Amino acid sequence: MTKSRNEEGLKALGREAGYSQDYDPGVLEAFGNKHPDNDYWVRFNCPEFTSVCPITGQPDFAEIRISYIPGERMVESKSLKLYLFSFRNYGAFHEDCVNMIMKDLIALMDPKYIEVTGFFLPRGGISIHPYANWGRPGTKYAELAVKRLETRE
Repeated sequence: MTKSRNEEGLKALGREAGYSQDYDPGVLEAFGNKHPDNDYWVRFNCPEFTSVCPITGQPDFAEIRISYIPGERMVESKSLKLYLFSFRNYGAFHEDCVNMIMKDLIALMDPKYIEVTGFFLPRGGISIHPYANWGRPGTKYAELAVKRLETRE
């Protein structure tokens, strides 16, 4: 039997979106993984990510890609959308955004493995593509994190 939205404790799904005007990891919500014994990928592609430069205040635009192997919990996609939108007026460097997203999702879900990549559009003729990953310590997923980091271009 499937748990209802209320039983899962989800607040954003099925409701009118309330957008935060500043960075807000509190909007993230998770639900139970129905297949925690299986290893499988969940991937999100967020092509309209926006933050601002903490020095100049100019907008930065990026595509954020999130891939993870879930454990017991999974991120609810609407809450992820609201969370990513909360960076819109937040001043953070590209590398900070990617690491903050990854760490907030780890705190929310405790996935087996996660990686986050930012494909930031060029400013001043230079584009930046930060990548961060993490694997659950003491498991094969920690080894996967090392291998994936070593093979990144």
